[in-house]
Amino acid sequence: MASDTTASNGDTTGQTVLTTRDGTPLKVSLARALRREKMRSLMLIAPLLLFILFSFALPIADMLFRSVDNRIVEETLPRTVEALANWDPASGELPGEPVYKALHDDLVIAAEEKTHTRLGSRLNYEASGMSSLFRKTGRRVDRMDDAEPYKAQFIDIDDDWGDVGTWSVLKRYSPAYTSGYFLNAADMELTADGIEFKPEDERIYLFLFARTLFLSLSITFSCILLGYPVAFLLAALPARSANLLMILVLLPFWTSLLVRTSAWKVLLQQQGVINDFLVWTGILSDAGRLVMINNQTGTIIAMTHILLPFMILPLYSVMKTISPSYVRAAKSLGATDWTAFWRVYFPQTVPGIGAGAVLVFILAIGYYITPELVGGTSGIFISNRIAYHISSSLNWGLAAALGVILLAAVLLLFYVYDKIVGIDNVKLG
Repeated sequence: MASDTTASNGDTTGQTVLTTRDGTPLKVSLARALRREKMRSLMLIAPLLLFILFSFALPIADMLFRSVDNRIVEETLPRTVEALANWDPASGELPGEPVYKALHDDLVIAAEEKTHTRLGSRLNYEASGMSSLFRKTGRRVDRMDDAEPYKAQFIDIDDDWGDVGTWSVLKRYSPAYTSGYFLNAADMELTADGIEFKPEDERIYLFLFARTLFLSLSITFSCILLGYPVAFLLAALPARSANLLMILVLLPFWTSLLVRTSAWKVLLQQQGVINDFLVWTGILSDAGRLVMINNQTGTIIAMTHILLPFMILPLYSVMKTISPSYVRAAKSLGATDWTAFWRVYFPQTVPGIGAGAVLVFILAIGYYITPELVGGTSGIFISNRIAYHISSSLNWGLAAALGVILLAAVLLLFYVYDKIVGIDNVKLG
């Protein structure tokens, strides 16, 4: 190192500034080296960041956008949307001839590009019959006579074009972004009078959200009850015996999820192995066989078995770090076996319970294969409806809205969990 006596303005100030061999100030050189180190670290983790971005962040962002995206109406019927801007549905009168002419001009182009069917499918989610209306009109719109009033010709094609309700739906869902998907996900709808709940017999999603939460909590609690004794035994056994038992715990991971779920269908059905055994032992009569499949009971049993290792492993990893001397010390001071366990041992296992409960609950709330196979109509989750809208009904907007609400519910539960238990108390070992 060398030292120079310099000032920022070139005058001598008497201050000593440390420099490197090439004359660069040491502070500048250190900052440059630190930047290079940060860039090197960033390059090392860049592949992981890109993987998280494309496989996690972007799909979630796309889901958030799809839940409010409604540009198809504005893009397919731009002239109609503009012409409807000055029409008031509350007047009870049909739009004027200019609106019908704009609709004709838009549908001619849409029919050529085959986009009118997609528009009809979108609006059919909000009002039944819109899909068939647009398909029917798209087939005949190019045969309309430009010399005749378009209004009469549209009504001649289908009487729904003479219904104020049809135009009210077009008016309500003409903006590029909509809350309609979220309203449907909450069993509500946007009507001419504002936001209202759907009829009682059409409300399913709020009930499914409540059922999903209840069953997920039940499965988590069942895994705690069954997993805690197994993890305790694993931690207490000698290493050789513990390793053998650990293999049995991990054995389900070596079997396909579909195979395990199908096996439970065989075991739980009324003519299955469990009922046959109970009848053979005389515990049940042949007429009193238990109904344990295609209901909530089947879902809880099958999913508890599938998710149980995710509870045992965190508990075992925490229990293994607890020294047996703590319990022995408590007993030497006069504590009973129960008091030593409850007051000394159990509090130290709470972080493992927290970690296992979080793992099991998150996995359970998003499951849909097992409930689909063993849950019947009363044991399915909200995730089953999300999968249905993605793969069958193709209502991706509603599926995205349901997914966003489910994500928000999980984040809210995490917040409550953090306030009550504390996320810092969750440990995996």
